[in-house]
Amino acid sequence: MNRNSRKILISYVLMVVVLVVFFFVSVGLGSADIKIKDIVKSLVSTDEVLLGKIIISIRLPRIIAAIVLGGALATSGVLLQIFFGNPIAGPYVLGISSGAKLIVALVMVFLLSKGVYINSIGMVSAAFVGSLISMGFVMLLANKVRNMSFLVVCGVMIGYICSAITEFVIAFADDSNIVNLHNWSLGSFSGITWGNVVISLIVVVVTLGCVFLLSKPIGAYQMGEAYARNMGVNIKRLRILLILLSSILSATVTAFAGPISFVGIAVPHIMKSIMKTAKPIIMVPATFLGGAIITLFCDGVARTAFAPRELSISAITAIGLAPVVIYLIVKRREGSNV
Repeated sequence: MNRNSRKILISYVLMVVVLVVFFFVSVGLGSADIKIKDIVKSLVSTDEVLLGKIIISIRLPRIIAAIVLGGALATSGVLLQIFFGNPIAGPYVLGISSGAKLIVALVMVFLLSKGVYINSIGMVSAAFVGSLISMGFVMLLANKVRNMSFLVVCGVMIGYICSAITEFVIAFADDSNIVNLHNWSLGSFSGITWGNVVISLIVVVVTLGCVFLLSKPIGAYQMGEAYARNMGVNIKRLRILLILLSSILSATVTAFAGPISFVGIAVPHIMKSIMKTAKPIIMVPATFLGGAIITLFCDGVARTAFAPRELSISAITAIGLAPVVIYLIVKRREGSNV
């Protein structure tokens, strides 16, 4: 094993250790703090009924969802950055998350007004449609605009439009259940159920499996379209698959947790700087782990910093990760002027 491979392996091990530590800390912290020994006791014993209910019914679904969906969001970001060849491309910046949020809100408003509750599969499907619509607008602009920086600005504008329409929908809703969509629209893992966790886990695992199967064509695509064609890669089909896979991942996150900002942009770059490589076979699992760690940490801060009041997770990720994005933009600008 060479030095670089050893460093990558150590990085993986450290990230797994950090994720496990954050997991137990997140289970223990909350409006009612629980010690690790009590956590273990409540899981293996039927005596601690109240603690068991708090942990199993409330905290564990939320924590597992933060891990799975945070990793999915970061992976969606790295796929979009590969697709556009732009370091600041991401589901939130390009308006994809906002498009998913808009369609989910419209569907929920319509169904709840009829007394019908949408299930997990319906939520993911609606979010996927919204993601594809937003991505479609971005792709239309991409065909007319070759400047990637301007394209990102257009994506931001699409996101603002979708968010504004969503706010109108929520503001004029009469049903109390619909009004509560406001909290979801800001980004939150509150209210996640085991049913949501199972659906999101299935969707994310299957999608990640597809990404791994495409790791070689994606690696060739990163070397340039001409190189990829010479290697026998169907560029058109690969680009469509990249769009679909990234949209599925970001849609799943938005369906259950609302839009979460900056994770999809910043995490891939953080992982690239740690791993010192852009190879998909290494970057995809690393990005997933990094997204899981950061999202779980930010969710813990969001629900405990001012407990019992809970903050929007997007507020925490914006404060923590926006400086990283600003740094990337400045660095890219300086590089282009050299």
